[in-house]
Formats: sequence, structure tokens, C-alpha cells
Amino acid sequence: MNVSKSALCLMIASLSCLIDLCRLQQRAGAPQIQLRLAGTRVPNEGRLEVLYNGQWGTVCDDDFNIEAANVACKQMGYELAMNWAHSAKYGQGNGPIWMDNVRCSGTESSLVECESNGWGVTDCKHSEDVGILCSTNRLRAPEQPLMATAQHTKKIEEVRIKPILARAKASMPVTEGIIEIKHHGRWRQVCDQDWTLNNSRVVCGMLGFPGEIQPNVKFYRKLWNLKMKVPKSRVKMLSQKKMYWIHKVTCSGHEPHLVYCNVLVSPKKLKPACINGMHAVVKCLTATQLAKLNENNAKKGSKNKEPVVRLRAGPHAGEGRVEVLRNGKWGTVCDDKWNLVSASVVCRELGYGSAKEAVFGAQLGQGLGPIHMNEVLCTGREKSITECKFKEASVAGCQHEEDAAVKCNIPEMGYSRQETWYWQGAGEVVMSGFQCIGNEMSILHCRHHSVVHCPRGGGRYSAGVTCTDHASDLILNADLVQESAYLEDRPLNMLECAHEEECLSKSADDMSWPYGGHRRLLRFTSRIHNIGRADFVPRNGRHTWVWHECHRHYHSIEVFTHYDLLTHNGSKVAEGHKASFCLEDTSCAKGIQKRYECANFGEQGITVGCWDTYRHDIDCQWVDITDVSPGDYIFQVIINPKHEVAESDFQNNMMRCRCKYDGHRIWLHNCHTGDAYSTDLEEKFENQQRLTSNLV
Repeated sequence: MNVSKSALCLMIASLSCLIDLCRLQQRAGAPQIQLRLAGTRVPNEGRLEVLYNGQWGTVCDDDFNIEAANVACKQMGYELAMNWAHSAKYGQGNGPIWMDNVRCSGTESSLVECESNGWGVTDCKHSEDVGILCSTNRLRAPEQPLMATAQHTKKIEEVRIKPILARAKASMPVTEGIIEIKHHGRWRQVCDQDWTLNNSRVVCGMLGFPGEIQPNVKFYRKLWNLKMKVPKSRVKMLSQKKMYWIHKVTCSGHEPHLVYCNVLVSPKKLKPACINGMHAVVKCLTATQLAKLNENNAKKGSKNKEPVVRLRAGPHAGEGRVEVLRNGKWGTVCDDKWNLVSASVVCRELGYGSAKEAVFGAQLGQGLGPIHMNEVLCTGREKSITECKFKEASVAGCQHEEDAAVKCNIPEMGYSRQETWYWQGAGEVVMSGFQCIGNEMSILHCRHHSVVHCPRGGGRYSAGVTCTDHASDLILNADLVQESAYLEDRPLNMLECAHEEECLSKSADDMSWPYGGHRRLLRFTSRIHNIGRADFVPRNGRHTWVWHECHRHYHSIEVFTHYDLLTHNGSKVAEGHKASFCLEDTSCAKGIQKRYECANFGEQGITVGCWDTYRHDIDCQWVDITDVSPGDYIFQVIINPKHEVAESDFQNNMMRCRCKYDGHRIWLHNCHTGDAYSTDLEEKFENQQRLTSNLV
């Protein structure tokens, strides 16, 4: 068979085009997947898991290489892969092994574009689960899935409001004015023809506002007409150019960003832009304004409801792990099918704008307690996440390493960032007495002294901060405290070291040491978990630690925990404290290595994913109740009470139990972290006098 060179080239070119077409069709019909890293508390490192067909599974290490790791890291929003690991280095996963013999060139945008055996086709075991280490640097503006939609190509980079009215210019944040959209690096104004409140809702959400309201369009039209009457006015000249306008925007109102709306940048050829129109105007509502509006619309006499959603452990305002109140208990949300629409409902419910990121895989820390919701699907119009469709998380077997989180758009407050390194300080102290909750938009919003109570001169009286991207988060195992509590009458000759370290009540000072009687001690075991995103380490270096000769150990923190016995009105009847004589990793979750050990003057701390256990038989692990009368009390433990070490969430540092003491025996029951219950249940806890638990 004779085939000319030109014909052969044509055949090869046709075959190449056919192959490319098949690949395009394959990509177009490729399933939507999500990736996460599991097995560690570090966000950029762990066992690679894939969400396919509604179920999380793992990837086998056969044929896996650094190119495949690069594709996975980039798909999760990291710049590149630093390394990968075979043989289940980060622990063995559960469920199906979705991918095997994965082969990537490194240019793919998703693992689904790489070659593999096919979904679930494998001869591997979970002992071959692959793990990867991604760089800590994040890709700029990673694409977030909305509702398993295709990637958007509209180049809408930024939105802002340009105030026109004097009162709008004077307000901060700016809530009313002309909409301007940055498209391909150029700021354009939007034509108001067919502009609706649905469009305003999306714009306001992007700017950090939870609501919108109709502005006085007639007044703005009057101002526009006056400018158009000036023959050579700049606005009139610019408005005649197509490049000045975004021609048309159509939103349904539930979109978290304008890229998900229908945006027509320019009209058809030979058609002028924005005929008889003007620039579109929006008026946004702040959280306070929206709350007042809803309050006025509500029925008179209706009781203010307790919030049913909150954010925890976020590094910035409007960020954090999503927690929902159900049946009086706070719990988390599983990240299966978590997306920007559902995340935006949460953000608006809390008084922020729409969501700029739906966060997966407990990247903002793992919660404790129940997981209330899974596969949350919102339309975007709900007032609360509790109105959205969802499945019970217990059925799906979700774990806290799948806790969902959000990053919300917040208003631009007009503050610039100015880093100032440690210095001698100004000559005058201008503010003092700050008491912040942690969710304020500015330090000026915190409670503080109306009149400064601080010596003049600055210097050592000047406050300073050290910022960090991640922080630890300590929480006490309340169940273990309840299970391990008991009484011990301990003779004085066995308490000399404890007396020296002031672990006994003051009345012990007046006793005849060392054989003049005994002390009655409430003893218990405490296990302190670090569920944050950074190790908990003492603020001060080892050179400042204090050596205690009697116990033969160093104290790295002056007071690590407070133990208190309180009456129901909050009066303290007994107390104990525990210096951190040894902060170390007693045990860790599967796949996590211990880092801290106190032996031989070693480094002290608690690794992320590990816990430090203080056994009931250790000195000072008690409250001295020798002088306490029989009755009902509240037993309270506070970790890191002076906030000497930074944590992402201080509100879960307190644990409380109901306590009944009859003079010979003691019962602890209903032990829980301080923010685990609703306000109503917490009030019942404090007022309840009836014992409802087992004898310990």
C-alpha cells in the first residue's frame, strides 16, 4: 500500500485531533471530586483522601510519584508538593481505595484527569495508602466549588462602592454608593438597566454585609441628569464609551460572588452601551442595621432567641469552625458536600457577608462532642443553616477530622496595617483596661477604660503583640474527670512537698507538721488535649524555668491550671492550682509522633493531636476540701487561666461539674466544657439541686 507523506501527515494530524477531542470529552464528563489530607492535625500534610460518589476513600501508593502529588496539592490550593510517602505513613484509612496506579504528567488540574485503573479498581490494602506533604504557601485565589459547577472564566477581580452623598463619604464602612467592578485590571461602572435587589444582595455579600435595601434611586437619577446636562463633563464623555460600563448583571440572589451570575460585559456590536441608563447604586445593611430591621418586623413581645450557630477557633474575624446548637448541645458540621452556598448562609446568619471560602477537613481545628449535620445543602435564601436540608452525621460515620469551617467576607473598616516592632514607646498612654471577646472587628470595639488608668511615660507599660497564623487549642477531657474522682485522707508526713508548693489550703499552715493529722483531698485524673493547629509550648524559654528541689522538677509555667470548688452563687470555698511541672506528650493519636518529653531537662509542650495526662496519684493533682462543709457545689477546672500561651479558642478552657459532698463521700456528675451547652441548659445546670448521676 503506497501512502504519500502528505496523506500520512494528514492521517496523523487527524488521529491527534481525535485523541484530543476524546480527552476533552472525557474531562467534560469527569466526576466532581474533593480532596483532603487526614491522619495529622497539620493542614498541609497527611494521608490523601478522595471524596467520590458521596464517600471518602484513599489512594494506593502503586505508581504514585511527585508529579501526582503536585497535582493533588495544587487541587487543594497549595503551590506545590514537597514530598510524598508510601505504606500508610500517616495511618491507614477507612472505606474504599478509590484510586490505584495513578499516573500524572504534572500539568493536570485535577486527579480525575490523571490515568488510573478506574474508580475502586484496585488490588491494594490500606497498608499501602499514600500520603503527601504540600508546601505551606497557598495558591492565590484558589477556585472554590459552588455546586459541583465548572470553573468560571469571567475576570471579575474586585468590587467596591464609590460613595457620592456626603453622609456616605463620612461613614465607615461605606455602605451606599455607585458600584464599580474591576474587570481585566480596569474599573468599570455597572449599567442600572434591569438592576435588581438580587444583584445588590450579591454585591453587598461580597463586601461583607449581610443585607441590602433599596436606595433612593430618584435622587441619584436627578444627580446623574444634572451631570449629563453639562456638555463637556467628564462623566458624560466617559459614559459614551463601552469600556466604561459593565453592560448587564443578572443574579438570583443566592450567589456568593458575581462570577456565578450572568454578566454581560459589553453589548452587541454597533449597539451603544447603557441607553438612557445610569450607574447602578446599592445600599447595604450592616449587621446592626439588619438586626434592628428584623426586630422591628418581628412580633411585639417575642423573646430574643439564642444564636443557633457560631464560629470557633478562627484566626480572624468572620472565620472559624462551624458549630450548631441542637437539643441544647453545641456540635460541628461534617464537610461532605460542603460548599460556598451553604457557607454563605452561615456567614449571613452571623452578620457577615457571603462566604469567600468553604473550608474542608478541619483546617481550622477539630471540635469535640457531637457532629450534628452532614451533607448540608442550602439554596442560599435560608435565614439559618438549620433551615437547610441535611443528613444526620451519625449515619454517615463522620469524624471530627471532617469538621467544616468558613471564611466570611467582612466589611472594609478603613484601617491600614502598620507593623511596628518592639520599641521604647510613646510618651503618653492613650488607652487601657481592654477586655475583648475575640470576635470584634477592631480593638476600638472592645470594652476599655473611659479614662486611662495607667502611668504616663509609655515604656514598660506599652502593650505589644506577636501575630501567628496558627495557634494551639487546649481542652480538658470532662468524662475522665467525672469517672476518676474520689476522696483521700492523706497524712501530713506525705504532703511536705505539696505544702512547700502551696498546693494545700491555708489552714494547713497552722497544723503540727509532720505528724499532726491529715488533709482531705478531692483527687481526679485530668487529660488535656491539644486540638488546635500549633503545638502548645511555654511562653518562656528554659533558662527562666524554676527548679523545685523537693519534687525534683522544673516549672515552665507558674500556674497551668486552676481547680476550684464553688457554691451555686459563684463563691469559692476551696481551690487548688497546678504548676506545669511537666508539660509533655503522654500519648498521641494514631500516626502522630511525640515531640515533648520532660526527662533530662527536655523540651516541654503538647503536640497537636497529643495529650498530657495528669494522673490522680500525682502530687497537687487535687483540691484540698478539709475545711468544706457537706453540700452541693460546682467543681471547676480552668486551663491556661492567665492566657500566658496563645490559643485559637479560650472559651473551651473551662470545665465544670455538679458536685455533691456528704462529709464522707463525693459525687461528680454532668461534667462538661464551659461552652458545650446552650444558655438555658447552663442556667439549669447552675440552679439544679437534684443529684442525677452515679456514685463514683
